[in-house]
Amino acid sequence: MTTPLPTADLEVDASGLLCPLPILRAKKALAQLESGQVLKVVTTDRNAVRDFQAFARQTKNELVLQQPDEAGGCLHFLRRR
Repeated sequence: MTTPLPTADLEVDASGLLCPLPILRAKKALAQLESGQVLKVVTTDRNAVRDFQAFARQTKNELVLQQPDEAGGCLHFLRRR
């Protein structure tokens, strides 16, 4: 049984981009959200899982969920602080 995905208020497709671009796109998108809203980021960079964990720790935004997707990438859900 898979975990239901959080409802995202905004989605960023960073597929095909390498670090630091997925993080920069996420940072820009989070700035558009209000506190408590959720951002979904789609990545294919194999280092993105670690990068988003560090980004969440540094920015104090909550990393709600990270989940591999069908395309071989990863979905990251961040809740704005």
